[in-house]
Amino acid sequence: MPTLTRSSFDWDRERAFAGRVTGMKPSAIREFLKLLGEPGMISFAGGIPDPELFPTDAIAEAASRITSDPELCRGVLQYAASEGHAQLREWIAGHMAQLGVACTSDNIVITSGSQQALDLLAKLFLDPGDTLLVTAPTYLGALQAFGVYEPAFAPIDPGAFVPHRGQHAPKLAYLIPDFANPTGETISREERERLLDAFAELDTPVIEDAAYQALRFDGEPIPPLLALDVARTGHIDRSRVIYAGTFSKTVAPGLRVGWICAAREVVHKVVLARQASDLHGAMLDQAMLHDVVSRRFDEQVRTLIPVYRHRRDVMLDALARYMPAGTTWTRPDGGMFVWLTLPDGIDSNDLLRESVETERIIFVPGTSFFADGSGERHVRLNYTRSDDATIVDGIERLARLVARHADLAAYRTESRPSLAEAVS
Repeated sequence: MPTLTRSSFDWDRERAFAGRVTGMKPSAIREFLKLLGEPGMISFAGGIPDPELFPTDAIAEAASRITSDPELCRGVLQYAASEGHAQLREWIAGHMAQLGVACTSDNIVITSGSQQALDLLAKLFLDPGDTLLVTAPTYLGALQAFGVYEPAFAPIDPGAFVPHRGQHAPKLAYLIPDFANPTGETISREERERLLDAFAELDTPVIEDAAYQALRFDGEPIPPLLALDVARTGHIDRSRVIYAGTFSKTVAPGLRVGWICAAREVVHKVVLARQASDLHGAMLDQAMLHDVVSRRFDEQVRTLIPVYRHRRDVMLDALARYMPAGTTWTRPDGGMFVWLTLPDGIDSNDLLRESVETERIIFVPGTSFFADGSGERHVRLNYTRSDDATIVDGIERLARLVARHADLAAYRTESRPSLAEAVS
């Protein structure tokens, strides 16, 4: 390390940054993306849609229509309202109505993907030490977004949550009701109704992360929490639910367009936070997206679902065929993920390190999805990015590695002396 002079600034000092910076952790997913280009590497890591299914033709046509109209082009290249593209907000309001949420564009604000929505909402609601209810496990990007504002994370089981009012009543709750990241599980309608009862008793607002809501493969759709609460309260402006949606999983993540649908007072506060952050999103992207979704959103979703359903089935079949005894997994009705539980004694972080070196498989260890860093026995697997042959090959390789680790764990257990033997 070079010698510091009097004019040098030492950035490697704790006091150089705000205290909250020490709690910032790198995204495991972003780190894994660096490995994707390596020869022979198979990735089940990211929640990544298949780029072959992007509506590139429709996006190109939209870009051409907008840029060939000088007046329209000048408009989308200029500064704009923080709420976002007016026509896109109108379209989203209509889309929400189809989901059972009666609202207007005044209840919509466009964000840079749903990730920015989570950050803006955390900024608005959380003070250091506030109690935030999250499932364990939950989306690692949400833990990152919320963690910056230093809440006290408290686990919630959607199927058995009992509200307790007290000195530290929860300030906010966060849920992924449909095909949750990372488990793929869905909260039933009955559980949603009970959760709304509990949140009403606690007087707690809840963020509904609906990133995967459109990707249902099996079963009947369940109304969003927001729709159920609007039916209870009579109007969206009286609802405690804040809905965060995104086009990243259905159209294209690179456009970075999501939205918040909520009471107008919440939207107004989000707009204020947005103005202090980046003023507004990229209007050209929003205009192109409006052109695409207004012409063919339903068609695009219908294109995705059979492909992703088939890949889910291929992964479930491969898991059943190759995984050793003691391994279990979820069977999602939609979304992008299968949640694997490893046999006793296996740490998914150790498994990943060896997997990258020997089997050339990338996945996300379960510890990334728990606020307390637990979850060592779990693995998140993504099936939407890979073709059939890659899924089968990758699961067979991973199963081979799991079996080796399971044998080692069993050997260590058998070799460990019992308490009676140790003290004799």
